[in-house]
Amino acid sequence: MHTALCKHATGEINEYVEAARKNGIPEICFTDHAPAPDGYDARHRMEMASFPSYRDAIKKLRENSRNPLVTFGIEADYYNGCEDFLRPWLAEQDFDLVIGSIHYIRYWGFDNPDERTVWDSVDVPETWREYFGLLAKLAETRLYDVVGHLDIPKKFGHRPDSALLKDMAAPALDAFSRAGMAIELNTSGLRKTVNEIYPSLAILKMANERGIPICFGSDAHRPEEVGYAFDKALKLARDAGYTRYVRFNRRKQILTPLLQ
Repeated sequence: MHTALCKHATGEINEYVEAARKNGIPEICFTDHAPAPDGYDARHRMEMASFPSYRDAIKKLRENSRNPLVTFGIEADYYNGCEDFLRPWLAEQDFDLVIGSIHYIRYWGFDNPDERTVWDSVDVPETWREYFGLLAKLAETRLYDVVGHLDIPKKFGHRPDSALLKDMAAPALDAFSRAGMAIELNTSGLRKTVNEIYPSLAILKMANERGIPICFGSDAHRPEEVGYAFDKALKLARDAGYTRYVRFNRRKQILTPLLQ
């Protein structure tokens, strides 16, 4: 879940908490977009000066809320040079969860609707291959607990054939496994052109074969999106063979049985 501090979400923090309560969600984690002092993608993330207010607000909720339990997280992009800031900064924080994500291939915001037309002029399989290569590098940093919206390049409907996609995905999944990372079942894809959860059933089955755990996220940018389509995410998890998921406390995984 995000907050208005990232400049592209709406609603007050307490409205997200109340939405979770109404939807019967027992535990939530705010994971707004991490600041980037080097100016990376400044339009879509909180300012460094805003982080203390974000931290303090979520920690207050974490200490005082029991229905739902509130945990403290961040979504931190992986990009060339990000480690210079992220490695020492993340180590200084008291996060419960750090999501790693990729929104750029070089200078192209491939999932940005404003840059969607670029897809018409690129080699789609090669773009996916480059994306999965970046995911493997993300995992190799050991900075992150979860990979977010794993197959997000499908957002506008562009993807290679299924066999090629599996071949491309395998090395990145192996890297997640080595890093002990989990994968997020992100339901926001159902609100996009592709109308699918991230990741696909095929990729999720490959993850399960490697023993990679899962968690659940609605990627809410508005209070009404909290817990969006979690019934479909649960079905996807079961269809992929999962019987457990992970929650996080102080960046430690807590294995939990899936609801029946």
